[in-house]
Amino acid sequence: MPEGHTVHRQAREHLARFGRAPVRLSSPQGRFAEGAALLDGRVLERTDAYGKHLFLGFEGRLWLHVHLGLYGVWTFGSAPAPPPRGALRVRLENESSYADLRGATACEVYTPADRKVVIARLGPDPLRRGADPAAAWSQVARSRSPVGLLLMDQAVAAGVGNVFRAEVLFRAGIDPHRPGLLVTREQWDALWADLVALMRAGLRAGRIVTTRPTDRDRRSGPARPEDAHYVYRRTGLPCRVCRTPVATEVLAARNLFWCPRCQAT
Repeated sequence: MPEGHTVHRQAREHLARFGRAPVRLSSPQGRFAEGAALLDGRVLERTDAYGKHLFLGFEGRLWLHVHLGLYGVWTFGSAPAPPPRGALRVRLENESSYADLRGATACEVYTPADRKVVIARLGPDPLRRGADPAAAWSQVARSRSPVGLLLMDQAVAAGVGNVFRAEVLFRAGIDPHRPGLLVTREQWDALWADLVALMRAGLRAGRIVTTRPTDRDRRSGPARPEDAHYVYRRTGLPCRVCRTPVATEVLAARNLFWCPRCQAT
């Protein structure tokens, strides 16, 4: 599932390709035919992202809401668009570009009130200006659930996925199994600040790199894919800091990665 920085990048790309002009919108698959007919030919006035939710704002105060889920994907390209193939839920087109949506969990037309309902259910998004870590902390501080589980709860922190969860906890030296109520406010504020920095870097670069140059196998130049992470998908490999094998288990149907030594407390 794409993490929040990817959805924010998609919001920017939609605006750059289609913004402030009429957009041809269709549903070759047919599952979104009614919604596509409602939005077809309208001007795309703005785009927005909150956590893993993408909102495309069309004239008439209508929003196209998309949540990619596990299997959704956007494909962008230059016009002319190729003939539609497969389960193509939505296609946006203009004279220069196209964007195709497949496999999304949610794809629906929203009113401003509908959009507010979705956002009200979400925790603060580290990529949004003014996001308040205290709002997330208020939930963490009273919960006996593992902090590794709480970070994946979109009602706690919107946009955080499996990669950022694993990496930010490692960088903070926090055991992902620690109950939320045993995480101090000082630890949480430091973790949140690091999360903001990592996600902003991911937004700029279009990839997630969490390792410091001194902890990579190749210490100069851009991080190679195999050097990008501390623990994520490194099961059994030596920790980059202490050489202890990275551990993995399933937590709430998602793989959890951590270093038993560096994150022992």
